[in-house]
Amino acid sequence: MYQLIRKFVFTESHCLEEDNTKTFAELFEKLDANKDGKVDVSELKTGLAAMGFTMGKGEAQKMFVSGDTDKDEGLDFEEFSKYLKEHEKKLRLTFKSLDKNQDGRIDAKEIQQSFKDLGLNLTDRDAEKILHSIDADGTMTVDWNEWREHFLFNPADNLQEIIRYWKHSTVLDIGDSLTIPDEFTEEEKTTGIWWKQLVAGGMAGVVSRTGTAPLDRMKVFMQVHSSKSNKISLVDGFKQMIKEGGVASLWRGNGVNVIKIAPETAIKFMAYEQYKKLLAKDGGKIQSHERFMAGSLAGATAQTAIYPMEVMKTRLTLRKTGQYSGMFDCAKKILKKEGVKAFYKGYVPNILGIIPYAGIDLAVYETLKNAWLSRYAKDTANPGVLVLLGCGTISSTCGQLASYPLALVRTRMQAQASMEGSEPVSMSKLVKKIMQKEGFLGLYRGILPNFMKVIPAVSISYVVYEYMRSGLGISK
Repeated sequence: MYQLIRKFVFTESHCLEEDNTKTFAELFEKLDANKDGKVDVSELKTGLAAMGFTMGKGEAQKMFVSGDTDKDEGLDFEEFSKYLKEHEKKLRLTFKSLDKNQDGRIDAKEIQQSFKDLGLNLTDRDAEKILHSIDADGTMTVDWNEWREHFLFNPADNLQEIIRYWKHSTVLDIGDSLTIPDEFTEEEKTTGIWWKQLVAGGMAGVVSRTGTAPLDRMKVFMQVHSSKSNKISLVDGFKQMIKEGGVASLWRGNGVNVIKIAPETAIKFMAYEQYKKLLAKDGGKIQSHERFMAGSLAGATAQTAIYPMEVMKTRLTLRKTGQYSGMFDCAKKILKKEGVKAFYKGYVPNILGIIPYAGIDLAVYETLKNAWLSRYAKDTANPGVLVLLGCGTISSTCGQLASYPLALVRTRMQAQASMEGSEPVSMSKLVKKIMQKEGFLGLYRGILPNFMKVIPAVSISYVVYEYMRSGLGISK
């Protein structure tokens, strides 16, 4: 099936990189049937088929879409060669990761181990069958040239390596739940590993939020009570809280904050999968902007469902000793005194905050990921723990920074009825009032304890996540 491609493209398979450009030029000329300097999807499919290369359903279209950067419905030589060179680099990373003993060849045992890492148990016969489909010289091992030859014209979404290593939202929990949900491979979905990873992430969030709850309560306290005329420092704030309710009061509101992790994660994941199906074109690979839209809509759906718990979390965090006996007592008193509408106070700024948070978080993370892959990914796509945590922390912090004013407005609206002498005001009036009395920096009250909890939250959640993965039997 691949013999003509092998003969034409890989005549001298050990050629230097500069010879590849000449080889690509010859191939491009062969595919450009009408000699207009561009290869369209029909020419690509027909030309490769004529050479004996059979592509799967929709694969030619996917390759074409990936390569056509200027969206002019045609691949010029620059786009064609750039696509092949970038795809070849990804193939090299995948080959290196499969070649466990680094001998330059992949055997059946290494294929079995790689599938096991993705959650699939492969029999000896199945591994040999896969190997035989790629092995061109009959040695029952695959070298780099055979690997490159077999996969060069397959679209990049067949490669799961980068997706597996570069996922961050399950691992990190810094107290906010506005990030884009995780991407799971098809293998992870079919084997059930996805729900184990969600459970591991949820438990990491529980421990992380509990460990940083005093700083989170201080943030809310400063957001609501701190002002130019009533400046509250970290030390004074903690002294006030301990004096009023003892050391245990530093964890007020933490119970509902961890309880809401489970329903929010489940709703967000299910909604995200449905929105992706609706937004993806022709069942193809979802693009970055579509992923952002699907993630934002999933976040909005989950927030809408659990928002009453967000209101209760703020009220319980700010409560005075004896004000509420617990979560249910809080809900009962809010309903009796303020009605059902009170459970959705601050809803609008909360939903609006999803867009800058999720958008900037995703954009910064993708930028850092691509920068690392292009500069440092020589032998593997695995960036290592420190790089992964660093990129996730920076992107989430940038997202928080952008959406913080909306988070502050939301918190003040949620707390309005619990503050003595305060009257309910709209979002626009509240922003105007803060700007007039405190200036722009007034929208960032409480940002210090918020940033102080980022590093311990990330560290705790990652350690717990790894322990949970091990306990649930998820391979690395």
